[in-house]
Amino acid sequence: MDQVLQAMQERVRAAAAAKTPLAIAGGGTKAFYGNAPSGAAFDVRAYRGIVDYEPTELVVTVRAGTPLAELETQLAEKNQMLPFEPPHFGDAATVGGAIAAGLAGPRRMAAGAVRDFVLGARLLDGRGQVLSFGGRVMKNVAGYDVSRALAGSLGTLGVIVEVSLKVLPRAVAEQSLLFELNEAAAVQRVNEWGGQPLPISATAWFDGQLYVRLSGAAAGVQAAHAKMGGTPVPESALLWAELREQAHDFFQADGGTLWRIAVPPATGPLDLGATLVEWNGGQRWVWSAQPAAALRARVEAAGGHATQFRGGDRRATFHPLPPALAAIHRRLKAEFDPAGIFNPGRMYPES
Repeated sequence: MDQVLQAMQERVRAAAAAKTPLAIAGGGTKAFYGNAPSGAAFDVRAYRGIVDYEPTELVVTVRAGTPLAELETQLAEKNQMLPFEPPHFGDAATVGGAIAAGLAGPRRMAAGAVRDFVLGARLLDGRGQVLSFGGRVMKNVAGYDVSRALAGSLGTLGVIVEVSLKVLPRAVAEQSLLFELNEAAAVQRVNEWGGQPLPISATAWFDGQLYVRLSGAAAGVQAAHAKMGGTPVPESALLWAELREQAHDFFQADGGTLWRIAVPPATGPLDLGATLVEWNGGQRWVWSAQPAAALRARVEAAGGHATQFRGGDRRATFHPLPPALAAIHRRLKAEFDPAGIFNPGRMYPES
């Protein structure tokens, strides 16, 4: 693996000297996400493998080119999991791609975001140097913010070559419940439940039906069901997998642009188009043909932001940053990638 890493370093140094853009790629399953990639393909899948796994310490260190399915299989053998349930969007998904995209599945509302489980990372920067941040245990916080910043950076700061992740035990028992409610009532109900000690690990509302997943000890799941009511959903694991992978019928529609909208959880219906609500109301998936500026103005007025997830203009995928935050973004990019060769414009046109 040392030779593979050295070859990657040499490629970066040559690209920086020639100011040749590189489009960092793993399995390519999330190439649709973000602004359109540009530059010569820089495939990192050869740098793969689990470096260290300590099940008793709930920590795994893995090279970024490792297939995501391979890592999850190894964790499952020890009855553990990646708590943020990263979507694959295809069999070729890699660990590095999952971290760089920063996308989380249904369990994010209960467990936390991708960045919350990044303990440390090694990054190949725009000078061809391998930099190390963070550590392999939670108490080691040196450079922790830099490691977390890599989650969702879409390769614009550098090539993630290795990452240490916090993992968690899988739940002993899970049960999903169905409630017939309209959108406003569903949002109100899940926010009421959110203030109670209930083992809710996921929620999803669409087409008049609210699904709630309970995860934890068998006694706790049973007690929560008795308190909440609802109709048990058989074989519900398939439902949550379809939602995570966007294989559910809702995501197969063709109603314009698919928007990923983040708002305060208690926000009422936005009435922007066909909607699927997750994360206790905090994440809304919306199919809409509205102009981007109008839709974003409506979402911003509700205290949120909107991302063009699929379709639409791939030159302006993400919600515009406030000037001060945009300046920080540019400075951070310049520090790690002074020649501007890594995934230029993938997040914002100017970086």
